[in-house]
Amino acid sequence: MKALFAAVILAPLSACAIIPDTPMSNGDAASRGTAVGINQPAWTGDTILTPLAVTEDSRCPMNARCVWAGKLTVSTRIAATHWKQTAPLTLGEPYEILGRTYVLVSATPEKTTDREIPVGEYRFVFEQR
Repeated sequence: MKALFAAVILAPLSACAIIPDTPMSNGDAASRGTAVGINQPAWTGDTILTPLAVTEDSRCPMNARCVWAGKLTVSTRIAATHWKQTAPLTLGEPYEILGRTYVLVSATPEKTTDREIPVGEYRFVFEQR
């Protein structure tokens, strides 16, 4: 009888939820693990990352031989509850801030020797570790 009474009392309370303050973006953010383009926000855990600009793409073209692999760096807005920062995220390198680690885990398309990549074709995947 006590168990039934407790269930009757607690059932309405289970419908209540606390929704935390979440970071803001202009429009909907893509779900975690989704490839996004420039100015397209994506969730990474409890944070929204938005690639703003490719600041360096010195990657070795996929149809060439290189001594150095090169790198890709993207100026990225990191927005969490009550704070935001713009940071340079480099492909494959962790970036730490306020006890959180973010990584630009992939970027497409691959660079080639025969053409420049238009800014609108870039797609990025971010991860929070």
